[in-house]
Amino acid sequence: MKLNEKAIIFDMDGTIVDNIPYHEESWIIFLKHYGIDIKRENFSAQNHGTLDEMIVRFFGNDLSETKIYELGLEKENAYQTLYKSKMKEVTGLTSFLQKLKQNNIRTGLATMGIPSSINFILDGLHIREYFQEITGGVEVSNGKPNPEIFLKTIEKLQVNAKDCVAVEDSMGGIKAGKDAGMKVIGITTTHSLEELMDNGCAEVINDYTNIEIV
Repeated sequence: MKLNEKAIIFDMDGTIVDNIPYHEESWIIFLKHYGIDIKRENFSAQNHGTLDEMIVRFFGNDLSETKIYELGLEKENAYQTLYKSKMKEVTGLTSFLQKLKQNNIRTGLATMGIPSSINFILDGLHIREYFQEITGGVEVSNGKPNPEIFLKTIEKLQVNAKDCVAVEDSMGGIKAGKDAGMKVIGITTTHSLEELMDNGCAEVINDYTNIEIV
């Protein structure tokens, strides 16, 4: 694959780390603790939006902001405990980030994750230095598939959407990237090449090896 854009924006979960199964497992365990029983095969349809949106989706909209925050933090702590010893970057990521830096390609992160989970991954993989701009879910009102988080990151990077590419693993993320005006590259951690292409990805990669910058 060849890359000739001025900037690249990465999603985080499922894109720079293959961690979606751990998020799903922690959600299922967390919800079960509160008497909410959901099967893994039914969870993916609910797995979109900000953390607050997901808490409201499962617990109802009569919670206080404080309670929503507390529940969200409890879920993320459960995920971090589960994933900490398993953390591993998608193959070739750090080398690719180094190559982007060497070629003066601006790099952003646009994730629905909360600050503690963003820090957990970036510091755990020692890759924070490679991202000029980081946008988390707490900075937007609407989660993916709404394009708000990508539009905000494009603005921070001071580039035009047409000069920027997004890397995404989820259908909601692909739609958000496209609706923000970017070309989207899909990565096959969560969905197949065929599914990613059918949902509008311009190209699909399995990992970050063999990407040529032109």
